[in-house]
Amino acid sequence: MADFEFLLSPVFLWLALTAFFIILEIITVGLTSIWFAGGALTAFILAVAGVPMLLQGAAFFAVSFILLFFTKPFVLKYVKPHNIRTNYEDIIGKNVRVTALIDNQAGTGTAEFNGLEWTARSVDDNIVIEAGEIACVDEIKGVKLYVRRIQEPGRDTGGQPMKARLEKK
Repeated sequence: MADFEFLLSPVFLWLALTAFFIILEIITVGLTSIWFAGGALTAFILAVAGVPMLLQGAAFFAVSFILLFFTKPFVLKYVKPHNIRTNYEDIIGKNVRVTALIDNQAGTGTAEFNGLEWTARSVDDNIVIEAGEIACVDEIKGVKLYVRRIQEPGRDTGGQPMKARLEKK
């Protein structure tokens, strides 16, 4: 029985808690318990030095509190990776070419962006957008682009039919 007496010592307690909080942090990867690992490590060092258990506990709580409330905002802002936008969000505000009739009532429509074909719907249920037209992406919901017409086929950006414009020259 004397061989396992060290398991009841404060040194072992703080060492076990340090390991527990580090393992918990590795498992959760959410900066949830690393602060307490710092407090437990401080208490472990004090236990090895022979400081009374009451002061070890106080040091654990004090260091954990200091780490939690004074370093967490810094770590969250500068160290923890921010949410990275995925490339599909870059399509919003860009022009796409309608490749199949967009008719919300019939549930049809596709558009192409950078060589990829997307299911497309009009932002206005009453507007049908013909294949070949240019549309602007207003939003993405799931795997559908919601677009608005910006150019009809056969028209330049000035609104004149291209054929008529070429004949004037």
